[in-house]
Amino acid sequence: MKYIVLKAREIGELKARLLTDKAPETCAKFWEALPLQVSLSTWGDELYGTIPVDIDAENPREEFEIGDIAYWLQGSGFCILYGRTPASTSDKPRLISPGNPLAKIEGDVSVFEGLRGLKLTVEREEE
Repeated sequence: MKYIVLKAREIGELKARLLTDKAPETCAKFWEALPLQVSLSTWGDELYGTIPVDIDAENPREEFEIGDIAYWLQGSGFCILYGRTPASTSDKPRLISPGNPLAKIEGDVSVFEGLRGLKLTVEREEE
């Protein structure tokens, strides 16, 4: 099973399982680009930043679950979804426009609460 590890001083380390069953091409292209350094900005309870990976639409959607990581199609974005966003119409996180499912965080996403941006390292891990 393939995982990514999110590392930053403010959050320590968090592991996320790649959603190869939901978006195999998205996960494969992202995996090949690792490791990455990502500067993230805050939008509601979402951290997002541009990554140098061009991925086509694959099972895209706007609404996700808390703890999901999405690849935002419009801006080559890496999006960590840990709560409501300004686009949310329920308690679920919602992107402003469609994104592909990428990963699911296995751990406490409350570590992201209150952050106003984050410099993040994303690395590979296999089990």
